[in-house]
Amino acid sequence: MTEPRIDIDTIRRLPKAVLHDHLDGGLRPATLVELADAVGHTLPTTDPDALAAWYYEAANSGDLVRYIATFEHTLAVMQTREGLLRTAEEYVLDLAEDGVVYGEVRYAPELMLNGGLTLPEVVETVQEGLAAGMAKAAAAGTPVRVRTLLCGMRMFDRSREIADLAVAFRDAGVVGFDIAGAEDGFPPADHLAAFEYLRAESVPFTIHAGEAHGLPSIHQALQVCGAQRIGHGVRIAEDIVDGKLGHLAGWIRDRRIALEMCPTSNLQTGAATSIADHPITHLRDLGFRVTLNTDNRLVSGTTMTREMSLLVDEADWTLDDLRAVTVNAVKSAFIPFDERNTLIQDVVLPGYAL
Repeated sequence: MTEPRIDIDTIRRLPKAVLHDHLDGGLRPATLVELADAVGHTLPTTDPDALAAWYYEAANSGDLVRYIATFEHTLAVMQTREGLLRTAEEYVLDLAEDGVVYGEVRYAPELMLNGGLTLPEVVETVQEGLAAGMAKAAAAGTPVRVRTLLCGMRMFDRSREIADLAVAFRDAGVVGFDIAGAEDGFPPADHLAAFEYLRAESVPFTIHAGEAHGLPSIHQALQVCGAQRIGHGVRIAEDIVDGKLGHLAGWIRDRRIALEMCPTSNLQTGAATSIADHPITHLRDLGFRVTLNTDNRLVSGTTMTREMSLLVDEADWTLDDLRAVTVNAVKSAFIPFDERNTLIQDVVLPGYAL
């Protein structure tokens, strides 16, 4: 007998975990309009609904470089203490409203210095905003734990400096590191000094790979740089033929390396062709540790509820599948084992016992 399809209201109530979500890609449209007015930045439109539509349409170009260019406007309003505090607090509240119980938010501090803040001040301010959001969410009865990944930009040369920052704030809510930005032409090994330093300091890191560039990018991220997770990794499917795994794909599956998969975003950047055919389902069936993520909620016009609903409606995912990717995400979070285990046993599993 076919399992009844899960309705969206049920999905909205389910506990969720997100590992791959960019702070500067998830602003509320109305907030973006207000902050842009305050700093004198010109937006494509000042109508929040029209702005949300503009982002979604601009991101649907099938080009990662153009997709990234949409961040010009969000970053413009994240250069001041006021802008960072508000966007960080609202980020947490929006996750809580979406049923997220654990989230890792990532951003690049080096892109937020135009207003005179220093790198440490940027991190301190974002952490303050996140803490305020978590306190409000807990008071509202929707507690969510949010931790931070600091990003170095792969086309610039400050990754070692940002790695220092991740180590300095490791006991203040920063749990890891990432490199982000245009993938093709900017290999992760260019930042090997940062990764070697992070390994020496026992700080985990993930690397964007296998989105705009293929298997060599994934191989380098894992075997040269030592990533513990892969951001996107959608093109690992190129190493699987008729269900037979190549050596790299086998390495990833067998060592339980989490793939931070973002279906809607992958459609927008041309890394996948449809939700129904997105590799996440096939990889799930083959036993990979896939996780489900939003990437950029404003830019992709999405939420975790929407991502789950798309997989249910277009790829025939079940409640068991949604529970599995949520458990996968918590298992692969960059927080201590006992915290992960408690979250799974006390929050996630009871939440899926419908």
